[in-house]
Amino acid sequence: YIFRQTLKTGDMKKLIFTFLLLPVYIVPLAAQTGPLEVGMKAPEWVFTDADRKEFTMDSWAGKVLQINYVDPDESDLNDTFNDAVNKAADVDKIINRDYFKGFGIVDCKSTWKPNGLIRMIAGNKAKKYNTTILFDYKGALQQSWGMPKDSYTVVILDKNRICRAIYKGKIPESENQKIIQLIIDLTKE
Repeated sequence: YIFRQTLKTGDMKKLIFTFLLLPVYIVPLAAQTGPLEVGMKAPEWVFTDADRKEFTMDSWAGKVLQINYVDPDESDLNDTFNDAVNKAADVDKIINRDYFKGFGIVDCKSTWKPNGLIRMIAGNKAKKYNTTILFDYKGALQQSWGMPKDSYTVVILDKNRICRAIYKGKIPESENQKIIQLIIDLTKE
């Protein structure tokens, strides 16, 4: 009763309105923490290539991204999938490279291999797939995106950097066409 008397009617309405809206502002902030999930905006990062040139997701602004986050010990795990994507883009011409970029980020923290050997392996993959390979020396995406250690994860982001798919481990060949169709659809949005 005393509390009520010290507040004017307009102040009381503002206070109630504030308490009603508070969860609306807190919930989205809480939803942005933790591992990257489908439907979330991917947090930004900065990594370098073998020549120490820095890249961010904005390096490919306006493009759908296929990010392969790879433990070097698992580097061949999804070659069949990546071959299918390259065929769809370069041979069948059903993925438009003007609106799509696939690249790798090497999870250097998950391996015993020295960085020089990792760069050599990555260089061979970069040539094979005519792409960019970046290096996460400290396992930053394990922290900010919740990527698993000792694994191979494929993340598909739309042009607005919203996560549209996450595949952990080996992608079954039966999923290849479904993922390729997702990429095609996203490039047309």
